[in-house]
Amino acid sequence: MGESIVSGMHDDDSERPTWNIGSVARRTGLPVKVIRHWSDVGLVQPVERTSAGYRRYDAASVARLQLARTLRELGMGLGEIRAALDREDSLPDVAAAHVEALEEQIRRLRTHQAVLRAVTHRTTHEGLALMTRTARMSPDERRALIQEFLAETLGDLDVPYFRDGLIAAGADLPERPTDDQTDAWLELGELIAGDRLRPAMRRTAQYAAAHERTEEDAVAAQEMVELTATWTARVREAIDAGTVPDSPAADPVVAGIVAAWLPSRANTRAGLSADGVEARGHLLEQLTAASEPDVERFWQLLCVLGGRPAPPGLAEAGDWLATALRANPAPGARAARLGALYRNGSDPWPHGVLDSCARVQDTVALLVRTASPAHFAIPTPCEGWTVRGLLDHLVWENTLWGSLAQGAPPTGGHTDNHLGGDHAAAFDKAAGEALTAFRQPGMLERSFGPAPGRRVVEQLVIELLVHGWDLAVALGHDRDLLPDLARTALPVVREIYDDLPRTPGGSFAPPQPVPEGAPALDHLAGYLGRRPPR
Repeated sequence: MGESIVSGMHDDDSERPTWNIGSVARRTGLPVKVIRHWSDVGLVQPVERTSAGYRRYDAASVARLQLARTLRELGMGLGEIRAALDREDSLPDVAAAHVEALEEQIRRLRTHQAVLRAVTHRTTHEGLALMTRTARMSPDERRALIQEFLAETLGDLDVPYFRDGLIAAGADLPERPTDDQTDAWLELGELIAGDRLRPAMRRTAQYAAAHERTEEDAVAAQEMVELTATWTARVREAIDAGTVPDSPAADPVVAGIVAAWLPSRANTRAGLSADGVEARGHLLEQLTAASEPDVERFWQLLCVLGGRPAPPGLAEAGDWLATALRANPAPGARAARLGALYRNGSDPWPHGVLDSCARVQDTVALLVRTASPAHFAIPTPCEGWTVRGLLDHLVWENTLWGSLAQGAPPTGGHTDNHLGGDHAAAFDKAAGEALTAFRQPGMLERSFGPAPGRRVVEQLVIELLVHGWDLAVALGHDRDLLPDLARTALPVVREIYDDLPRTPGGSFAPPQPVPEGAPALDHLAGYLGRRPPR
């Protein structure tokens, strides 16, 4: 026969109150059979038994059962619950454990909510899986991950700024986080658990340990902030003006930045006070060490998590300046090389460069006319450009080089809308004006900086050939355009661009392999970083 569940509380002045199993069931909301089972497995013990063998439980037992129920609802197994409860059985201790369990439940609910909210930002199952794993970490697990990360990335390097920042990344979410803080916390977990940040942080920390000043750190830090603002502003002005970083036009921008950097504390090389190969090389070394996108993102996320404004990203400006430094390793170096190259006065183009220009303009014009607004959003082999952007650029190139031939800079900028309401008409107009300017008497022999006029026309021929190929590929047309001009262009392009850095921010991606027997224009496009379709 089972235990009686009808006898109530037993109490007198000399004993603490106790309850039978039925009363305990009502107090805890647990079924009687569950209480019996949990008693049998040692989760909670009755404080006494009656003469008839019925179990009696006291207030501490009830509190223990309530905590066990909470832990069970959190998904813990009975073994885990028993381990959690095997501590001093005083009511304050059990209550404290209950608080800890509730806090853990709140933390898990908050992170689960964050995961669900962040699902909309994840486009791959792998990214979502990693995010979910890091979100489910307990605070202790997250701290352990940070300690492992510290040991692997910093080791014994003396870089307290880095170490303090990494420790801060192990912090839990604020009690009432904003959406941005939640996203930052999740992304930090992804970064730290992933495999890209560690080597990048190690490289940055090693450079900082080797070059960091030990005196006047606060002053040096503020000076670095101001210097960064200066050079990024100058670079962004150059980008907005359409200045190509691996061209001679970038050299004055580089010179201005070097002039601001040389007297600053950022210049850690003693005695280095003049612009030249050494100065530009040292600045490039510093920039390369600092140009770690994952490390930059790490510090931005820490700012967001701490409720501070995140500094703007420097990736685009850093890529531009690094490319400009590589292409212009000394003042005037790129211009001098091109000047020596351009002193060759021969014209390798079939029937002359002017005839070649007219032919390529006509061919590209036919392609332009086949495009319609329905094609505008289609991506092209020219990275980052859609068909619409490419059409706009084709108009701009004609406008740019034609204006230079006229001796006046073009009106407007490269980011303006050059298509108007009729892209084909816009191209025809710009191409016609450019060709008219090129046909002026003496234009081919006139000097344009280090280049004769013939090279100005040649540049437009190359631009139209390559971007015509981009357009043909994007629209699905025959890409074997003007093979005689393509064969002529490849050695010309190699001669001009072979020494340029193929890095982010530069004009061209690294050369791509092209099969033997492919169209001549495929070889030109592949050399300039395009991947010809199979």
